[in-house]
Amino acid sequence: MCSHQLPDTPSAHIVAAHPEQGWSLLCDGTIVFDDSGELHPDGSVVTPHRWQTRHLTTAA
Repeated sequence: MCSHQLPDTPSAHIVAAHPEQGWSLLCDGTIVFDDSGELHPDGSVVTPHRWQTRHLTTAA
């Protein structure tokens, strides 16, 4: 792992990408999921930021 600390996650870069499975591994050991959730090496979790359907518009 690199020297990035967890608050520096936006500075961390991808070392392994698996878009077919919906996740990427960052150099600091964080796993980032396509739904915007994160799993940190210390076991802490960032829950996904999901859009509420009432705020989305539909094209006809």
